Amino acid sequence: MQKRLIGIALTGFLAAGAGAALAALTPEELARLGGEELTPMGAERAGNGDGTIPPWSGGLRELPEGYVAGERLLDPYADDEVLFTITADNVDDYADRLTPGQRAMFERYPDSFRMPIYPTRRSARYPDSEFQRILDTAADVELVPGGNGLENYAGTIPFPIPDNGLEAIWNHITRYRNDNGLSRRYIQAPVQENGAFAPVLFEDETLPGARIAPEEYPNLLFVFLQRVLAPARLEGDVLLVHEFINQVKDPRAAWVYNAGQRRVRRAPNIAYDGPGTASDGLRTADDLDMYNGAPDRYDWELVGKREIYIPYNSYQLRRGDLKYKDIIKAGHMDPQYLRYELHRVWVVESRLKEGERHIYARRTFYIDEDSWQISLVDHYDGRGELWKFKEGHKIMHYQVAVPWLAAESLHDLISGRYVVIGLDNEEDGYQYSFDYDGDFNDFTPSALRRAGRR
Repeated sequence: MQKRLIGIALTGFLAAGAGAALAALTPEELARLGGEELTPMGAERAGNGDGTIPPWSGGLRELPEGYVAGERLLDPYADDEVLFTITADNVDDYADRLTPGQRAMFERYPDSFRMPIYPTRRSARYPDSEFQRILDTAADVELVPGGNGLENYAGTIPFPIPDNGLEAIWNHITRYRNDNGLSRRYIQAPVQENGAFAPVLFEDETLPGARIAPEEYPNLLFVFLQRVLAPARLEGDVLLVHEFINQVKDPRAAWVYNAGQRRVRRAPNIAYDGPGTASDGLRTADDLDMYNGAPDRYDWELVGKREIYIPYNSYQLRRGDLKYKDIIKAGHMDPQYLRYELHRVWVVESRLKEGERHIYARRTFYIDEDSWQISLVDHYDGRGELWKFKEGHKIMHYQVAVPWLAAESLHDLISGRYVVIGLDNEEDGYQYSFDYDGDFNDFTPSALRRAGRR
């Protein structure tokens, strides 16, 4: 793979496991944020040299005509036309703007996989208050010794100008999802090689630590409750996670309630390469949300920036007139509902530390510069062979200024199976609530049985 480094050269790469806390931004670096050169998120404000990436002009701020609050999101770019389509026949012409995982998809599915390329829309933004919070706090936040946590964290993007791969991955982990509680309903569908699938319906509820009681729980990043609503054989199973800012001080705590056994138990395997819930073995616990959890088992390297075709503004995947079977096909989702655009991404390499265990010996992450949302991941096995490929199909929840995913898909390139997470087409209306008024008492182990009976 040809690596096209753009922007400034990055030197002094640091790996996870450094013995001391890493320095916060200097006054000179801080002055660049939000100015003519960098956005408040640390992205390059300017477009690229040939105009295929436009300048960032503040992101998507106007609501699409016809949008009704509380109803499904409308596609603000529905009138955009496909510029060209990458197929197995012309993939070599675009090799420098594709990842190994993307090229492997064309090799695995030469007759069906394709990438429709649309005009680039730099729609990502956060609320102005969040931009200001980044500017106000970026000079103070630091990695803890060893990198497995944050000091002086204030609930926002900690490292808008990252010095190393670990800082970049923490930006993804802690990126803004809103200041209130959040609830959502969606399916996860493990898909067999022939395209057969049986969706599992989830309901998630999340409270950020700052929303609960920061004085009483200063190290709490968020609490997360996931409830299975269907099928009947899994209905009532519940997962509870307490995630922490400094994971050296407090590692992730997790519990599960099994409705069949009517029993609550600790779940230490809900981390790292523990099996993902109801995923038919297709994903690990830390695969959800493209990557989550403690980064301590890997060494992280910030390789630089590249211009890559990534899934973006994927509103077609949220259409209420589509059934799951319309989108989910053998091998991959139907390309007619996919949208790819050219964007700049940070490239981060993670390699398993000596003596540590994980089914992925190496992962390459491609992180959108405008949102710090991971867009693509290439996964390698212990032999160094490309094994799995993951895509995050990004959208803007424009009414609340939250960039997130319409769906994420993880492909096993060997078996031909894959798993889709996040679709909600057959559910009624808009399935996200960004003003969920939860109570911390509902996120305790003693409350799990009650959650399973709702």
